[in-house]
Amino acid sequence: MAKDTSIERIDCAAYTIPTDAPESDGTLEWDRTTLIVVEVEAGGKTGLGYTYCHSAVVPIVARTLAPEIHGHEAFAIEQTWAAMVRIVRNIGWPGVAACAISAVDIALWDLKAKLLDVPLVTLLGPLRRRVPVYGSGGFTSYTNEKLADQLSGWAHEGCAFVKMKVGREPEKDPRRAEAARNAIGGAQLFVDANGGYSRKQALALAHTFSDLGVTWFEEPVSSDDLEGLHLIRDRAPAGMDVAAGEYGYQTFYFRRMLETAAVDVLQADETRCGGVTGFMRAAAICDAHGIPLSSHCGPAIHLHAACAAPRLRHMEWFHDHVRLEHMLFDGAPNLRDGHIEPDLSRPGHGLAFRHADAERFRIQP
Repeated sequence: MAKDTSIERIDCAAYTIPTDAPESDGTLEWDRTTLIVVEVEAGGKTGLGYTYCHSAVVPIVARTLAPEIHGHEAFAIEQTWAAMVRIVRNIGWPGVAACAISAVDIALWDLKAKLLDVPLVTLLGPLRRRVPVYGSGGFTSYTNEKLADQLSGWAHEGCAFVKMKVGREPEKDPRRAEAARNAIGGAQLFVDANGGYSRKQALALAHTFSDLGVTWFEEPVSSDDLEGLHLIRDRAPAGMDVAAGEYGYQTFYFRRMLETAAVDVLQADETRCGGVTGFMRAAAICDAHGIPLSSHCGPAIHLHAACAAPRLRHMEWFHDHVRLEHMLFDGAPNLRDGHIEPDLSRPGHGLAFRHADAERFRIQP
């Protein structure tokens, strides 16, 4: 008789972890990160998923998604994904609800791979054994000395690319970028404004940054300003890619971004865009448009999908999330020669949440 693999249990909890120092970018300041962990059980196995968001994700999972998908067949992920999207219609799909769906979807893919006793990348279909990453941090709250030290550290570890934040004080950004450039040797320098510039500021600074060897200009203006992104992409110096997409919650968002020729490289975040299901859809849209894809933040949770995604260029090795994932998860990948690779001896995505270690950070939504 076949084993029953209907969903029996869906749990969700929130944990807020302080950063190792105050941080800021072009438009936001923070000193803590909230991690939302979801576990889904079926057939004697438990799948793990998570997102980085507000604790409001917890009641959405517990009161809206869990009752809707309880009893669903664990292997029928597309059906369950569609049911989750449908049930949040009047809540609003983008934003917090999308992050909730993402965490559950990731848990479902981990569960399916565990039920089949295979690594997740085997289930998805591997295209590559390992993925290059870019070291990412360089917060605007850092002194130039701390900025240079952090970015040079990643360059010395073999990262071919490193990224810094800009946009909070535009008049200081050229000097900060120069300090970074002088510290990182032959590594490529990326800058990320998080939408902190106006169109005219971004155009002027694109040429200044290009003189300093910057090859990647992320969110020079708001990622919702597709016309502005297109303008800057068309007028940026040769050799400088314009990138955006990390705030895409729906497949339609990615389609519009590429149809309007807004970016040279699309970014997608599995913990926001609908989990593994949404990320692989974003990868398919990139493939159809001939545009490269880069994953945003959370390198441990993206790794298996990144190894299967067409046209994937690299992953973000984001300081906060790397620190947190190694602090609270067994199986988090380690950086080697500027790359990370999945542990194929572990079924699913290979991550195990250390509940006891995380308990002191647990909060009530």
